Amino acid sequence: MRTDTFSARLRGVGVLAVLLAAFAAVLMVVVRTTSRSAPVVQSAALIQPVVALVILTAIVILIMVVFRNFAFVRGAASGRYFKTFTTDKPDEWVERPTRTYMNLLELPVLFYVVCLLMLTTGKFDAVQVSLAYVFVITRYVHAFIYIGFNHVPLRFVAFMTGVLTLVVIWTSFAEQNLNWHLT
Repeated sequence: MRTDTFSARLRGVGVLAVLLAAFAAVLMVVVRTTSRSAPVVQSAALIQPVVALVILTAIVILIMVVFRNFAFVRGAASGRYFKTFTTDKPDEWVERPTRTYMNLLELPVLFYVVCLLMLTTGKFDAVQVSLAYVFVITRYVHAFIYIGFNHVPLRFVAFMTGVLTLVVIWTSFAEQNLNWHLT
């Protein structure tokens, strides 16, 4: 029985890897076929997804504060826990918004940096703006899954979709600014 479970999980991981690779390939094809002809867009178009991600971070901070205070008032978390974060650990639902907030301070840093670089150089197009929105949407989906019901396989798909989108954004930016031609 254990071997069946392991091989089923292995097949699931294989299918997931193929789907994520296909997603990355489609993104690269879209960038390659449309970036060269896509018109340059205004800075506000790129600033909008950045602001949308900042708004998500603010929402998660608010949820974190509400969850923690609710848990404290209901006795599901102790003051000692919030003093040292080592003893009297509360139920995991209490800390999910906190971990979501930390996730929004990790991977998105690379997004913020590439957006600032694109805004500074003025070299970005409608495709890159669209990819920025895709990245932000993946972060919203990831946060919703993590805080809401924390289904790990779905959360992983949302995370990896965002990572792959970010890789494509960075690759496109590097090609435009460093005269790299990755074909």
